[in-house]
Amino acid sequence: MIIIGIDPGTATTGYGVIKKVKSRKTRTKNSELKCLDYGIIQTDPSLSTEERLRKLHNSVSKLLNNYKPEVLVTERLYFFKNLKTAIPVAQAQGVILLAAARKKIQLEEFTPLEVKMGICGYGRADKTQIQRMIKEILNLKEIPKPDDAADALAIAVCWAVKK
Repeated sequence: MIIIGIDPGTATTGYGVIKKVKSRKTRTKNSELKCLDYGIIQTDPSLSTEERLRKLHNSVSKLLNNYKPEVLVTERLYFFKNLKTAIPVAQAQGVILLAAARKKIQLEEFTPLEVKMGICGYGRADKTQIQRMIKEILNLKEIPKPDDAADALAIAVCWAVKK
């Protein structure tokens, strides 16, 4: 099963693609997670909102075409400190969800607290703790960078370990 996690944003959107495979080592229901890809989608601030959202939608659609995930997991927007950033993030999330819906991909959302609990077992875990756990869970050589990509991997892993 292929899962894509997305950390939405207009300027920078993180993505992480993982594969969940049944472990052959045991006859239990244990699964192994493998990282297939991660990175960011950036849009130029000099572009209009419409152009930025179009670029984001096209880039996410390409990822969905390339990896053919069964599930797209994103961060649920549940609070905001600044209305000026909340609206663009909500717009970005909208085009991401639209790209997945057009391909009939299952959609899931987690709050940051749920991701922290799912990855570290502690709701107040900091970014460094989460990144270290992602490195270990996915057996990566180094902590994934940039932070937006690491966050997207954490979102995907959270769904994979909960299911």
